Amino acid sequence: MSHQFSGKFLRKSAVLTLLIALALSACRGTGTSAHNRGGRGDINHLSVDGSSTVFPISEAMAEEFMKANPGVRVTIGISGSGGGFKKFCQGETDISNASRAIDATERELCEKNAIDYLEIPIAYDGISVVVNPANSFVQCLTVEELKRIWEPAAEGKIVTWNQIRSTFPERPLRLFGPGTDSGTHDYFTAALVGQEQQSRGDYTASEDDNILVQGVAGDADALGFFGYAYYQENQNKLKVVEIDSGDGCIAPSPETIADSSYKPFSRPEFIYINKSQADRPDVKAFVEFHLNPDYQYLIADVGYVPLPESVMRVVRTRYQKRQVGSVFKSGSTWNISLYDALNLEN
Repeated sequence: MSHQFSGKFLRKSAVLTLLIALALSACRGTGTSAHNRGGRGDINHLSVDGSSTVFPISEAMAEEFMKANPGVRVTIGISGSGGGFKKFCQGETDISNASRAIDATERELCEKNAIDYLEIPIAYDGISVVVNPANSFVQCLTVEELKRIWEPAAEGKIVTWNQIRSTFPERPLRLFGPGTDSGTHDYFTAALVGQEQQSRGDYTASEDDNILVQGVAGDADALGFFGYAYYQENQNKLKVVEIDSGDGCIAPSPETIADSSYKPFSRPEFIYINKSQADRPDVKAFVEFHLNPDYQYLIADVGYVPLPESVMRVVRTRYQKRQVGSVFKSGSTWNISLYDALNLEN
């Protein structure tokens, strides 16, 4: 397989689910045999849903994993972190993709339905604020300016660019962002206003980041936000905005995301595994593929930042011990590093 994924996951039509039918050999590459969960011939069916931000990682992992071993069909949905957790905590999916930690309400739902889960950080991402390339006046925005744009009090009131900064032109401000089922929306609002789900509602919302890309790319007065990979794949039709959180203007990049200098929007990405399914041969093999050092290049190929090996060693140990629950007790990853959560020295 080529190590280049440029343009692949964004060239696909904007759909809510992707069905990947791939052949998986029982022992080649993973050392496991396919488990026929659905009872349909020799094909096993493994279900994944959740964050559209994590979707490119899941897609890349699934395609490469299944090339080597015939027999599994993986369904990957993009109903958002919140939407994915609702399905996962009702036992409808094997794996849930999330761009934030599981929250208190979702933990209660899982507990109610006797769903124990394994939390696995898999990558770093930096939420990227973007405008149309025709926008010549925005190079950098402060966190306070972003708050003024997106806080609930801005709804119906902050509607032109010059209301953000007096030197900006009096042009309409049109906003695009993830919907309320999105972990990216949760993290973004927590970072700006201190509480998840608290934002203005008069913007174009979608759980599909491809739609947001198209919206900003087609409107000279637009501003939007989504995962870094979606910006990186569309640099020819988007312009990234640098962010000033008090230490000067910093753009998202693999380096600034990895060292968290891109503040406050650097964050971890996760997969959650239903513990009752974790020892199923196909699920076990697929998760171990995510954790295998030989395949971390796939994460970088689709625009995300692989976790340091010091973090991955702890993550693998927790997985091997089948440790259940979240290391983020507050239910939020905002302003909490993986190093602190996992009791590691940075």
